[in-house]
Amino acid sequence: MKKIMIKENERGLLFKKCKFERILEPGEYFFWSNNADIKKVPLKEPLNCLSPDVDINVLLKNKNIAEQTDVCEVKDGQIGFHFVDGVFRNAILPNSNKYLYWNVEHENKFIVMDTSNPETAEDLPKYMFKANKIPCSYYREIIVQENEKAAVFYNGKFEKLLDPGTYYFWVCGGISVTYRIFDMRLLNISINGQEVLTRDKVTIRINLTVNYKIKDCIKMYNETENCSEQIHILAQLALRDFVGRYNLDEILMSKNEMSEFVLKRLKENQDKLYIEIMEAGVKDIILPGEIRDIMNTVLVAEKRAQANVITRREEVASTRSLLNTAKLMEENKTLYKLKELEYIERICENIESINIGGGDILTQLTKLIAKD
Repeated sequence: MKKIMIKENERGLLFKKCKFERILEPGEYFFWSNNADIKKVPLKEPLNCLSPDVDINVLLKNKNIAEQTDVCEVKDGQIGFHFVDGVFRNAILPNSNKYLYWNVEHENKFIVMDTSNPETAEDLPKYMFKANKIPCSYYREIIVQENEKAAVFYNGKFEKLLDPGTYYFWVCGGISVTYRIFDMRLLNISINGQEVLTRDKVTIRINLTVNYKIKDCIKMYNETENCSEQIHILAQLALRDFVGRYNLDEILMSKNEMSEFVLKRLKENQDKLYIEIMEAGVKDIILPGEIRDIMNTVLVAEKRAQANVITRREEVASTRSLLNTAKLMEENKTLYKLKELEYIERICENIESINIGGGDILTQLTKLIAKD
């Protein structure tokens, strides 16, 4: 004889010789140990937690079990959602057996959805996916940021274009769901260190930048392999076409013309790439080391020559000014004396006295001027 206690928050299932007999309500029971097998089931757990050898359909034939449980059946290509007293409890995955949940203490509600269509229902609360109660392998989350669009593909075929937001798609119904994010803002491509040969056989390197926007992301994705690479190639060809026509000196003086030429060439091909070229410009023209040293030498020589010319011009102007001053003083004695006084004033400002042989030269000069 063995004693069995069934608590308030559980039920017992009595099996004799592997055959279900009845349900045991809360209380105290005594059974012969070699004649009874009792399985305790918590009320918060479904009856499916029992051994898979237990047939749910057999249990449902019992009136008490049928009254105290709710049935949910989820087949392949479906997924179920279990709500307890209006609160989402867990996801119910496909199973060959039916799901039995106790309704003694709580009210159960089930929602069964078809996953053969990857798109989730609009009225399905999104918080259910964030609760970590749905296996991640059953759905795919797509987050589209502001200024972005997302192209969704079913089994590799374009299905729809998504605006900014958060979306969920079923991937457990046999349909593969993939996606690609497109940035709809102003995009930039930098082409750095592009080596180009000028007409006079000088190799220069050019840094170029291109700004563009995507006009039709679906056609661009379907009809161009790599849009940024295509822009890169078109810009390279335009640079080579322009630089190959001119000598080095002409290239250095036509940086703006080069940018306009590249921009025009890119705009001619923008419709083929389903983009809009906004701007293209040459940032830098980098010369080889030897050429750069030669040009620096030439520049230094030119600046020195310009400095010499300016120096000579100033010397001539200064001499001419002195000559004019001398003519005026020769013609006007008073002006000559005023000039003498000016120089004496300058000497006196810097020297207090000058003595030679016991005499003060400054005093003597003053007397002479006064006498005159």
